[in-house]
Amino acid sequence: MITFALSMLLLATGASFVLGRRRVLAMVERPVDLQSLPGYYGWYTALWCLVPGFVVVLGWMGSAPWLLEGATLNASGIDLASRSEAEISLFMNNVKNLASGSIPSLPDDPALLAAAERYIELRGRGAAIASGFVALFAAAGFSYAFRRLRPNLAARNDVERVLRLTLMACSTLAVVITFGIVFSLLAETLQFFNRVSPIEFLFGTHWSPQTALRVDQVGSSGSFGAVPIFTGTLLITAIAMLVAVPIGLLSAIYMGFYASRRVRAVAKPLLEVLAGVPTVVYGFFAALAVGPVLRDVGSAIGLSVASESALAAGLIMGVMIIPFVSSLSDDAIAAVPDAMRNGSLGLGATESETIRSVILPAALPGIVNAFLLAASRAIGETMIVVMAAGLAANLTANPLEAVTTVTVQIVTLLTGDQEFDSAKTLSAFALGLVLFFVTLCLNLIALAVVRRFREEYE
Repeated sequence: MITFALSMLLLATGASFVLGRRRVLAMVERPVDLQSLPGYYGWYTALWCLVPGFVVVLGWMGSAPWLLEGATLNASGIDLASRSEAEISLFMNNVKNLASGSIPSLPDDPALLAAAERYIELRGRGAAIASGFVALFAAAGFSYAFRRLRPNLAARNDVERVLRLTLMACSTLAVVITFGIVFSLLAETLQFFNRVSPIEFLFGTHWSPQTALRVDQVGSSGSFGAVPIFTGTLLITAIAMLVAVPIGLLSAIYMGFYASRRVRAVAKPLLEVLAGVPTVVYGFFAALAVGPVLRDVGSAIGLSVASESALAAGLIMGVMIIPFVSSLSDDAIAAVPDAMRNGSLGLGATESETIRSVILPAALPGIVNAFLLAASRAIGETMIVVMAAGLAANLTANPLEAVTTVTVQIVTLLTGDQEFDSAKTLSAFALGLVLFFVTLCLNLIALAVVRRFREEYE
């Protein structure tokens, strides 16, 4: 029903745009006699139709769950005082599943059946009432705007004011979501640090998060020293960046200055195809091709290479992020004005000297952003590490051994049915918070580098 109401609201908004524009054009002999362009009057009417109705939709979607649950529980006839919060939540969850048809066979509980019927009835009635209010508020807004249309109405100012408020709201929402993520991670991390010392977590060298279910269970007391995980993450990321940064940057320089148009038209799309390959395909390639090749080559020269190694994961991850470095660096280089390049060449500098001394310093902010994005992509990769580097939390700087990363451990800790009050599960949030601060530090370092080496041009 709400979907139907939204569809009707969008149709009414489109009709309001047409009617408002047509009405104001009928008031003048020439469009130039209007204070704003005709389209602004259409948008003015459409926004007055859309915004009130959309506010009603948002209000219903936000309040409907707890209103329906409260009304259903009050009409179910069960003794709420004698039941725990978990039992009430389970009962309501069964009611929703039964109402949506997720339970194939009807249960024998009469109270559950009655509550499901009541829930369906209230849901339909509430959606109908909400749809009526949407139509009423949209019609009232349209009527108000339609009566105010005049040739001297500053419709453009009103429309642009709404757009500015919308952009401001979107920016505020992004900031609020960021703070929400940080606070949610911080709350769970503080619970984890109530059970495990932060010193042990940040500086401990043994990671074994399995904990005992019973006091008498053997060999699972849990050890949460995360240094091996951080080391593995940095090792794989460093290998990936050593592969991606030179290849990606040199590819961007070649395609921007040395390649012909025909070569660029073919090479750039082919290079960017790598960005569209699923990471699981890279993981399969690393596990089935790169890993065995590295092991065989290592055996031939007398080195012991593990079947799952940081080197295999880092090499394939580097290939995966080459398009990020190349494409973004190419865009940054292309944004440098041609006058700077022509001026350098006109003063007698060679092409390579121009690139090194003029183009790259001018494009440095974009290039640093490309490196940062590639590093963030490498730090956050999971599938390639699982398939090519394994799950072993080894404290080593040897790229020929198996290691693991922060993201892999987060996935492992939160997979399956977990208790969110155990140190094992809460450690995933601590790892996520550390990863967040590492990314923040990378951004701050990138800003400092840009400020230090950026060259200003008039």
